[in-house]
Amino acid sequence: MEQLSVIKVGGGIVEENDSLQALLDDFTALPGRKALVHGGGRSATRIATLLGIESKMVNGRRITDADMLQVVTMVYGGLVNKQIVTALQQRDVNAVGLTGADMGVIRSEKRPVGEVDYGYVGDVKQVDGRMLAGLIERQLVPVIAPLSFSKEHGLLNTNADTIAAETAKGLAAYFDVDLVFCFEKKGVLANPDDDDSVIPVITPALYEQYKADGIITGGMIPKIDNAFDALHHGVKRVIITKASELGKDSGTVITLGL
Repeated sequence: MEQLSVIKVGGGIVEENDSLQALLDDFTALPGRKALVHGGGRSATRIATLLGIESKMVNGRRITDADMLQVVTMVYGGLVNKQIVTALQQRDVNAVGLTGADMGVIRSEKRPVGEVDYGYVGDVKQVDGRMLAGLIERQLVPVIAPLSFSKEHGLLNTNADTIAAETAKGLAAYFDVDLVFCFEKKGVLANPDDDDSVIPVITPALYEQYKADGIITGGMIPKIDNAFDALHHGVKRVIITKASELGKDSGTVITLGL
């Protein structure tokens, strides 16, 4: 099978023009087939504030009421997505912007109310890998916003790391998929105060040890959980690295075994 890179880039990168342009230069230079999944939370918070809509977060997750759903739809599916698509087209990359509703490619269910009511937030149930693969085989490059689709509720705000992992899983039947999470650090750090303390490889056994020792905590845990889930569903390799290192042999490799 052909190789495919699914690149996830966080909001902190896409919302600064210099870092975004540099990332898109590196993305354009990647060989082979590719897809891009982006965030945009800081832009959503900024636009919401301008509109007088309060942003509420619980454990780093956005509470998405009806007003906030309109904001994230505008920002993720519109402003951020189309800025990226436009910039890629300027680089002669034939990009197509998508939400989960487009062609019904990412189906989800509204998260049930538990201790927290997250509102219009989706938990992904299915990615139509065949539909996405069809686009990719036509030399198109999907640029996917973190919005999934429910027949009952419509668009739902969905974690971008999850969208990336589920997209990679959905495409694993059609390509040899590498999943790359790009963010502000060089990889998973053994010491959060030392940017050079990158852990080169994390296996399931090492992961449990790092969590027990308090080395891997907070928002990195769901990111690595998504990585292992993707590997268990056919994704070949997962890398967590700094956005400026995309395409280089650096960062943290998540693997099921050495």
